[in-house]
Amino acid sequence: MFNIPSELTIGVIGLGYVGLPLAAEFGKSKNVIGFDINKTRVDELKAGIDATLEVTAEQLQAASHLDFSCDSNALAQCNIYIVTVPTPIDDNHVPDLTPLRKASELLGKYVAKNDIVIYESTVYPGATEEVCIPIIEKVSGLKFNQDFYAGYSPERINPGDKVNTLTKIVKITSGSTPEVAQFVDDLYGSIVEVGTHKASSIRVAEAAKVIENTQRDLNIAVINEFAKIFNRLDIDTEEVLNAAGTKWNFLKFKPGLVGGHCISVDPYYLTYKAEEVGYRPEVILAGRRINDGMGEYVATQLVKKLSSKKIHIDEAKVLVLGFTFKGDCPDVRNTKIIDIVKELADFNMSIDVYDSWASSEEVKHEYGIELINTIEQGQYDGIVLAVDHHEFKEWGVDKIRSYGKAQHILYDVKHVLDPNQADIRL
Repeated sequence: MFNIPSELTIGVIGLGYVGLPLAAEFGKSKNVIGFDINKTRVDELKAGIDATLEVTAEQLQAASHLDFSCDSNALAQCNIYIVTVPTPIDDNHVPDLTPLRKASELLGKYVAKNDIVIYESTVYPGATEEVCIPIIEKVSGLKFNQDFYAGYSPERINPGDKVNTLTKIVKITSGSTPEVAQFVDDLYGSIVEVGTHKASSIRVAEAAKVIENTQRDLNIAVINEFAKIFNRLDIDTEEVLNAAGTKWNFLKFKPGLVGGHCISVDPYYLTYKAEEVGYRPEVILAGRRINDGMGEYVATQLVKKLSSKKIHIDEAKVLVLGFTFKGDCPDVRNTKIIDIVKELADFNMSIDVYDSWASSEEVKHEYGIELINTIEQGQYDGIVLAVDHHEFKEWGVDKIRSYGKAQHILYDVKHVLDPNQADIRL
């Protein structure tokens, strides 16, 4: 039977966009060990620097009960563990649970009787109890729901969003027993200002998370399909959406590239599980095909427009403005701008990419691309305004076009400029 610990020491495993804000918030009032295998990351956080820009130096300082470590032995003093490691997909769109498995193996060495392991990583329904818990049982030699317990509280972090932050987003909670579920709910309720929603089971909480981003993915997919149709009809998509948006129940989504760590990944977790139980999802996968193909579509549209202006395609020079997966955010995980770059390169074009938000080292390591630091004027046959950074909005059309040759094409993917200021808009 679960006994509520008299004193809590929380171990947060993974200090990225999800784990760090969580550790910092709990660290204001509770003893917290923030663990990450990346020593450079840990050293920066100890110095009060967060490269993700999700937590300020002042917020880190306010977390007076938070310690950082890349030594897993520090976790031995914890009795609550929160796992916030990534859950990516492989090249075949199959869930890659390697980080989750490794984290569970690690915790198996430290979990003791009456401890609770809470997972926040996005997974398919059943993954926590079918994949993670058996690993902990095997390594620890403890019995689930007899010696140790589990919870699931899916992350809802929106990278770069300074309004909808951790404490201002309703937190879904769940536990492996009713008593544990209530404990987990109370734990998160102590830091989340807007309240919690206690799900009836871990599987329900897992399913709720995975459909959040799947629904958004599908909504964007249909808008992207609208954009393709309207482009053929020579109708401005944004004007159509603005007109339709005057109805109270019209959902105001915009066309664009769907990348990042959630929306373009999570649907594959659901479709994987669906197919495992004998159901072939059609609508979800159709939406994924549309959104996964938007980078290629943008590149093809640019090539067609260049050709129509008699600009020689072979060895044309193109400037791509922006590389992160969203505006005013340094996150380049699963960015779909790379699809535009690769497709244009296949046409033997020379591509320069500029993004002051992105880490040059990370982009080079993950994508093999050297970002440029300065842009020369009058050099480019094509300019792709790919990300809606505030910086580009401040530049305005005149400065952006100044980087183009006398004859050039400007493609505004994110509708940063006014409709008549770009040669092509998605």
